[in-house]
Amino acid sequence: MNTRRTVATVAALGIAPLALTALAASPAAAHGSMTDPVSRVSACFAEGPESPQSAACKAAVAASGAQAFYDWNEVNIADAAGKHREIIPDGKLCSAGRDKYKGLDLPRADWPASELAAGKHTFRYKATAPHKGSFELYVTKDGYDPSKPLKWSDLESEPFAKVTDPKLENGEYVFDGTVPNKSGRHLVYSIWQRSDSPEAFYTCSDVTFGGGGAEKAPAAPEAEAPSGEQIEAEADKSTVDHSGHGGDHAEHADQGAEGTEGTEGSGDTATANEPKVNGGAEKATAAGENLAETGGDSTTPYLAIGGAAALAVGAAALFGSSRRRAATGARHGR
Repeated sequence: MNTRRTVATVAALGIAPLALTALAASPAAAHGSMTDPVSRVSACFAEGPESPQSAACKAAVAASGAQAFYDWNEVNIADAAGKHREIIPDGKLCSAGRDKYKGLDLPRADWPASELAAGKHTFRYKATAPHKGSFELYVTKDGYDPSKPLKWSDLESEPFAKVTDPKLENGEYVFDGTVPNKSGRHLVYSIWQRSDSPEAFYTCSDVTFGGGGAEKAPAAPEAEAPSGEQIEAEADKSTVDHSGHGGDHAEHADQGAEGTEGTEGSGDTATANEPKVNGGAEKATAAGENLAETGGDSTTPYLAIGGAAALAVGAAALFGSSRRRAATGARHGR
């Protein structure tokens, strides 16, 4: 092998690990939020992050800053892997424990709310970067007090709606669920757990039911979801990558079925997602948990980086060896 060819080979070996490292460290980019019933973050984005109208959204922006609401579709945990109750502390469910979104956790009874009634309801979830996964919706127990921080124990123990890979219509996941009998002010908590990644997304949607408790509930503005035009117009102010990964968009867009509705006791998902009181610990355990379709976990980038470093060291050794052989050959040829 001549020196020029050796140098080219070494250069390729040196670049390859760097490329592998960059790919392994790339962040996930599935994003979205509940639009029916409207989530807190969606409602405040719709009001305008720079000049919100409702008292609750004004307070949320004051706590989190406007950028959190331009990034309305990123209330996520990258390595949740189904361990939601273990890694999200009580009082921080709406922010998913992220300081960036702490304004969403403010305990108030005047958050913009959506009207909801018992019985069958069609839910909608705006997906700016669609991916395969499952949705679970929980509602607060009777006696819920919105003026206190939301705890896992405030939610009913089982989801009232659960679906896997629902259909996508006009950029929204659409699925049906049966809403239980409630009255007055409540909250719907959603968990979107991707099946192609450990990443999960979370929303809090404030709702009001008719009935005996409705008269006691403080008046609150009606929540409105952002329009497609607003989302497009404000996209340049977002720091979120909307490109998506995995090419699921076309597959979901062509899907005509309603998706697969889950039932109680149908698998491990319900057990993993069941809300319970927690201390926000065990995040390291969740980080190491594999999902069925990922083939990897949160350690994958570090393994790739380690392998890349080993390749780089080998490439450097090969380059040094080739230079020594070239120098020796040159002396013998004189």
